[in-house]
Amino acid sequence: MSDTIPTGFTLPVQVLESAGVTAWLAEDHAVPVASIAFSIPGGAALDPEGKEGATALAAALLTEGAGDLDASAFQEALRDAAISFNFSADRDEFSGSFRCLTEALPDAIRLARLALSAPRMEPPDIERVRARAIAGARQALENPRGQAGRAFWNAALPGAFGRAPGGTAESLATLPGDVLKAVPARQFRRHGLMVAASGAITADQLRDVLSTLFGDWPAEQPAGLPTLPPFSASGVKVVPMESPQSAAVFGQPGIAVDDPDWEAMGVITRILAGGGFSSRLMQAVRVERGLAYGIGAGPEPVAGRSIIVGSVATENARMAETLAVLRGEWARMAASGPTEAEREEAIAYLTGSQPLSFTSTRQIANILLALQRNNRPLDWLEKRPARLAALSRERLAEVAARVLQPGALAVTVAGKPEGL
Repeated sequence: MSDTIPTGFTLPVQVLESAGVTAWLAEDHAVPVASIAFSIPGGAALDPEGKEGATALAAALLTEGAGDLDASAFQEALRDAAISFNFSADRDEFSGSFRCLTEALPDAIRLARLALSAPRMEPPDIERVRARAIAGARQALENPRGQAGRAFWNAALPGAFGRAPGGTAESLATLPGDVLKAVPARQFRRHGLMVAASGAITADQLRDVLSTLFGDWPAEQPAGLPTLPPFSASGVKVVPMESPQSAAVFGQPGIAVDDPDWEAMGVITRILAGGGFSSRLMQAVRVERGLAYGIGAGPEPVAGRSIIVGSVATENARMAETLAVLRGEWARMAASGPTEAEREEAIAYLTGSQPLSFTSTRQIANILLALQRNNRPLDWLEKRPARLAALSRERLAEVAARVLQPGALAVTVAGKPEGL
């Protein structure tokens, strides 16, 4: 079984199973480095009400001491073996990854098992990591972009999925240690667990990873996993803030990640808002009118669905005009779709840039994980250029009319915008 990337790049992929866990493996011993990545449904959506940021803070603490190793000894063990660990919580998932030299794989597996099964979460380490997280949460809200983003997501997805994944300064400050220590037991389940590996690691070695790291996890899904609510934001909401500039976060509901029109939507949003200076919004907002330095948007998957979300910042006096131009371009694309020249440029870029995503074992593991998360077949990448080439201008116009909803485009502005 293999995925073939254009321009002669072939990526053989093995699918294997151990301890009730399935993994995708792209084995390649050209460089003695291995990367492993995994994700589980849940993440910040599992945080109890009023305890926002618990999962993210616990994730940061997993490498701050585990088993018989305190924080200093654990970090020293990682440095000595040149092992890189990362654990994080997003809106809808908990994810983890590690990368190491092949010779250090046994040490990496041992340390990863300790981190996942026996994190120490000592009070001094909790307070140190908490202080860093609180500082980050406060800093994020010191500018209009952070304020607009927080308000937009709260309005778009009311409840668990709309909260800031990292929590707020207020919620982080009051998180007790027992709530943080309860996160692994609540989050770590084999139901929905996806694993991918790339590089100098064999199938037998990966099976050992699966059984060692995940074999003891309960099979059922995390308790209390919420259902994604409908997109609920609408109109224009202003968050007053003293600033010479206003920032806007805008968006509308997208389509499911397994929708047959997913790739066509990607082409449309690239032409409209995601292609740098070639995008319609950049041309209309920056090049032609000088309203803003930059503007962009694209689909962001959340729990199997997506939101087309973007942002722009400009002078307070010019935000109303900027939003009028934004809505006009959104409506124009929905009404008539792209030109043939735009179609050709976007598809050429999306096809030609694909191999650039496969330049490291970490990138490859993350892509294999994303393919699983979005329920793609093994030949998805191999057939992608042909699928893109088959998208005619007329078909893209149909998808634009179906997907883009100018009337549903919600905007949250932070600052002191004039005329809104």
